[in-house]
Amino acid sequence: MTPELIPVSYSPLLVALSFLVSAIGAFTALAAAGAARKPGQQVNRFNVFLAGLALGGVGIWSMHFIGMLAWKVDLGVGYRWLETMVSLVAAVLVSSLALGYVAAGPVTWRRLLVAGPLAGIGVAVMHYLGMYSMRFYGFFEWDYGVVGLSVLIAMTAATAALWLAFNTSKRTHRVAAALVMATAVCTMHYTGMLAADVMCTTSNRFAMLPGLLRPVDLPALVLLIALSVAAMISLDLMVQRMQASSTN
Repeated sequence: MTPELIPVSYSPLLVALSFLVSAIGAFTALAAAGAARKPGQQVNRFNVFLAGLALGGVGIWSMHFIGMLAWKVDLGVGYRWLETMVSLVAAVLVSSLALGYVAAGPVTWRRLLVAGPLAGIGVAVMHYLGMYSMRFYGFFEWDYGVVGLSVLIAMTAATAALWLAFNTSKRTHRVAAALVMATAVCTMHYTGMLAADVMCTTSNRFAMLPGLLRPVDLPALVLLIALSVAAMISLDLMVQRMQASSTN
């Protein structure tokens, strides 16, 4: 049959939730990255990893799939497990590299101009890998100009967020940096979604391809990842406090 353009809409409540989750992940990541950077000491690599886990696993990956739950389309859509998990690993890895690079030395424009775009590219890679994991009877028709715009937005806003986070020590400034980072992630995500027209090639729109992660399974998976990250970071903070109190 002739491909049919399928209209899409969004749940405002889930869009707002996606921004909130991204901001919480970004704030936690920036706090952990700041803790990894002690004057006169080597960077704490485990804290850098936890920062990447918080930003990549919660601020980016979990936000993406909450955003996909907010995306309403009359079509049977599923997600391939391999690409979904690879997108999580990619988000955590690139986020850790970006945050670790900034935390490793004095905050200079050179460091920011490497780490900021790298973090932005990490957001974009995660998003488009997540999109690539989607399977349905049809295809996406892309506007590559809008794709490029989404990547540019992510790179610019991520650079601004890192500058805010590492040039100030006040909690209010870190909150502002987290909100800027969440804006980068969410703007990139929803601009990227705008770049994709959904084309259906079957008369039975709700037919599902077999062996896929279904949208109804997403909340449990996102919650599992987010809670696992929160538990790891809480445990690490507890251990650090116990070590600090024992040395005093």
